[in-house]
Amino acid sequence: MKKLVIIDGNAIIHRAYHALPKTMTTRKGEPTNAVYGFITTLIKVLEDLKPDYIAASFDLAGPTFRHQTFKEYKATRIKADQELYDQIPRVKEIVEVMNIPIYEKQGYEADDCIGTIVEKIRNSNIEIRNKSEIRNSKKTME
Repeated sequence: MKKLVIIDGNAIIHRAYHALPKTMTTRKGEPTNAVYGFITTLIKVLEDLKPDYIAASFDLAGPTFRHQTFKEYKATRIKADQELYDQIPRVKEIVEVMNIPIYEKQGYEADDCIGTIVEKIRNSNIEIRNKSEIRNSKKTME
């Protein structure tokens, strides 16, 4: 059976940013802790799971359809530091250079894109893994 790993990019970036020291920077002082954590997680996923296919999904800035339907959706969530958001384009650039397809859509979250992919290939002969955590957990989506 072929194996597909879907990466929730924002989830890994957030975990890496908060887990690794903010002293990790370029020579110019640009933060790199989230980039480093994302890359090390991605490499570990590739080595451990050896997927036949891999894809990444990211949230885009702006409200989603959930915000429009339910005004209180994530209303109490504290916005992350700008240093985290500044690292997302660099992570996406690395993902693109590695020829990993990126799925994102304005008005939807990465989870929605992941769910759509899973639904579209549900009845195929592909094992689906969602790697959205830095911890060494493997979750088979059914």
